[in-house]
Amino acid sequence: DIAMSGTRKEELLIPEEVVEHCREASRRGIQAYESWQKVFTGYENEHPVQAKSLERSLAKELPDTLVGSIPVFATDAKGLATRASSGKVLNAVASVLPEMIGGSADLTGSNKTKLEGDTAFSADDRAGRYLHFGVREHCMGAVLNGLAVYGGLIPFGGTFLVFSDYMRPTIRLAAMMEQRVIYVFSHDSIGLGEDGPTHQPVEHLAALHSIPNLAVIRPGDANETAAAWLMALERVHGPTALILTRQAVPTLDRERFAPAQGLRKGAYVLADLGEGDPQLILMASGSEVALILEAAEMLAAEGISVRVVSFPCWKLFAEQPQSYRAEVLPDHLTARIAVEAAIEQGWERWLGSEGRFIGMESFGASAPYKQLYQHFGITVEQVVEAARQLVK
Repeated sequence: DIAMSGTRKEELLIPEEVVEHCREASRRGIQAYESWQKVFTGYENEHPVQAKSLERSLAKELPDTLVGSIPVFATDAKGLATRASSGKVLNAVASVLPEMIGGSADLTGSNKTKLEGDTAFSADDRAGRYLHFGVREHCMGAVLNGLAVYGGLIPFGGTFLVFSDYMRPTIRLAAMMEQRVIYVFSHDSIGLGEDGPTHQPVEHLAALHSIPNLAVIRPGDANETAAAWLMALERVHGPTALILTRQAVPTLDRERFAPAQGLRKGAYVLADLGEGDPQLILMASGSEVALILEAAEMLAAEGISVRVVSFPCWKLFAEQPQSYRAEVLPDHLTARIAVEAAIEQGWERWLGSEGRFIGMESFGASAPYKQLYQHFGITVEQVVEAARQLVK
């Protein structure tokens, strides 16, 4: 750039051979660009639809058909594990995004990351969009970064949340390089049950929250999961971690509760239950959203008015205007309870000095997930009792 700008080399003490090398490199770059344009023009003439799609993907733009392709999930008390709803959404968006490519670190069936109808990429099948990484989380993260930097592709990779530790350097680099990489982290809490504490993440959400420019989204039901995928696809200047359950969670009635698109702002009011203004705020992410809704119903029946806040992404909420944040969490409502099957670290910002956290203070244990929640005190009864004490 200096050589071609007209700056005198003797002023910068640049050797003549360096100046000539720069000139030659610039000439080669121009020739390569002209050659690419010639090839692309020929391709465009023969395959106009594909050429337009390629230009769109290289520009990191999404097709107009994307939003319409995303499934809407019907109200269901039993519901789905968010890893299962994630798999359905992934396949739906991949059908209109040919640039989607990714796979799993040996956990395809568990992560629900398989692209149905697509073959696996291999030496014999370069058209395959699914990558079998093997038990290589760090390697997977590095490959995802390479695909993102190459351009024109949307890479995704799946594993259990607890194994995000092995990927931390590559996740950090994706955030630093401002690359659109999507991580599908399933088995998000002690709710994975019998695999025990070695596989149960308790500190991992806090660790991921600490990485700048990484959006960590823990959706509360199937429709929040769909909204989270759309958000991840739209975040072209940074990676997104989707934090998903193994166990089924209810699909909320969105005619009764606020639309799942509220996830786009990081946190939103699901409902104000009871008579009069709220006396208390209950907030949670993921599988604990259904838990605080049940607790809120009990409290409202006792005459305690409750605001229920779904809180899937701290980063997105922190990016909102102060006016919106104060609308969701009014300053005068200091009686607050946050519930999450993880450690408290980070929740203090949203709880304030008078709030209370119900979650994990230790590693997990091995048992069916309902027994584990009971054992560690992450229950409706605990939330109700804590709420009574705060209001009193």
